Amino acid sequence: MNSNTIILSLLNKSTNFFGQLIISHCEKFIRLIVISVVLVLFVSCDTDEPTIPTTNNEYSEQYRPQIHFSAKRNWINDPNGLVYFDGEYHLFYQHNPLGAEWGNMSWGHAISTDLMHWKQLNVALMPDHLGDIFSGCAVIDKNNTAGFGKDAMVAIYTSAGKVQSQSIAYSTDKGRTFTKYSANPVLANPGIADFRDPKVFWHNESNQWIMSLATNQTISFYGSANLKSWTRLSEFGNGIGSHGGVWECPDLFPLSTENGKKWVLLVSNSGAPNGGTGTQYFIGNFDGTNFTAEDAPYPLWLDYGKDNYAGVTWDNIPENDGRRLHIGWMNNWQYANNIPVFNIAPKGARGSMTLVRELKLEMHPEGYFLLKNKVVSEVESIANDWKTIVDEAFTSKTVALNTGNKKAYQLQLIGKTADSETLSLKLSNSKNEYCSITIDARKLIFKRSDSGIVNFADAFSGNSESPVFGSTNPVLLDIYVDQSSVEIFVNDGTISLTNLVFPSSLYDVLTVESNNSHVNTKFRTFNSIWE
Repeated sequence: MNSNTIILSLLNKSTNFFGQLIISHCEKFIRLIVISVVLVLFVSCDTDEPTIPTTNNEYSEQYRPQIHFSAKRNWINDPNGLVYFDGEYHLFYQHNPLGAEWGNMSWGHAISTDLMHWKQLNVALMPDHLGDIFSGCAVIDKNNTAGFGKDAMVAIYTSAGKVQSQSIAYSTDKGRTFTKYSANPVLANPGIADFRDPKVFWHNESNQWIMSLATNQTISFYGSANLKSWTRLSEFGNGIGSHGGVWECPDLFPLSTENGKKWVLLVSNSGAPNGGTGTQYFIGNFDGTNFTAEDAPYPLWLDYGKDNYAGVTWDNIPENDGRRLHIGWMNNWQYANNIPVFNIAPKGARGSMTLVRELKLEMHPEGYFLLKNKVVSEVESIANDWKTIVDEAFTSKTVALNTGNKKAYQLQLIGKTADSETLSLKLSNSKNEYCSITIDARKLIFKRSDSGIVNFADAFSGNSESPVFGSTNPVLLDIYVDQSSVEIFVNDGTISLTNLVFPSSLYDVLTVESNNSHVNTKFRTFNSIWE
């Protein structure tokens, strides 16, 4: 244990002690003392986490994702500050630099040039006198509206102390270091418990910055000319959508359709269709002040698996690209603190992100839009050649998946599920641990009750079930399997299900059952993003 770790450990213990005094004695005074000590220590220490010696198995431990981003060590949750600038995709994220459970919330930081391979940088934002650093976003201030410099990268985040408020910090060195604004918070709490997760973009039509903010079980919209002074514009969410828990991590953005531009509002909350946390969405219009949802059978869910939460999209994607790129936290608050750890002594890593996906709108036959999500084309950069492993009609077929030394792969299957026909897939290993997928013309069911380690939480072993939108005759399934996850996409992302699994070894046997229908299945492995 190095000196930084010892100091921070002692600080945590002393903070707990002082916290009792705060409650019973001179609250404000002692709180200021404790916070001052924290600031001194953070400033005097390296902004990176305590050094851990590199080991031969780093990034290759059991359960460590090989094609998904995970922190080198310690806890990770919501993606934050997604922004593209000068050839780099920035991924900030909720992070505990001191342990593998939620706490001490800071912003971790990684960059990529291809959305697959990630370089991990120093912790970007740490707690201060206003509290922990909760979720938020980042923008490129091209016109220097805030006065921090042309093209400054500005982070807008929630300061989570005694109350939640919104603060900003800026960087003039491509996000490598940030300076917190001296007059934080820029948006004070109006007197509500949940006031967090700002997502900001420049709205050309109204010539202002627009902030979407989670406010209890609604989304409030604010406007600003300079990122420093904010005016409340409107509120959305009463009487519509799922209200199974607090609303979080909003994201408002436009997408093009054959019927013109539509606006999409993402909202993460508890009350997901298969239990715990998930991300719902609304389709409608935004006029610079109000978001108005079009008629649809809400709630609609971005992903019907158990483990895709708090996802948001990248800002400042170049016009010649034009895609809306999304990434989510691959976990569920029902059991997030208890999932197995990717062990590197003396600290492990817990949690990961989904694959990056492109979002598109597609018209449902009943006249409303569905939000599709499909893995980005950059995945080809880590893929090996396709091999056809099944191409025939049958009732049951079992094939071995020759993964070689690779620990992640993709299956692509085309089959029929018309009328009463059912298509079933089973992925298993030598320990008879398995997960299964069953799809017909009405629903898709993913089962993981026998997938490996499941006993760390009662809620983990339950099935994930999704309705089927559109025709499934034939049906196209794209299945991405990593060391601790299975992501399923139906018909180019009309439906997606993201689920964690923790088998003792990679699933390397595929069993397919059909109604004597023709099935074509291809298989390819992926190179590790950590190689």
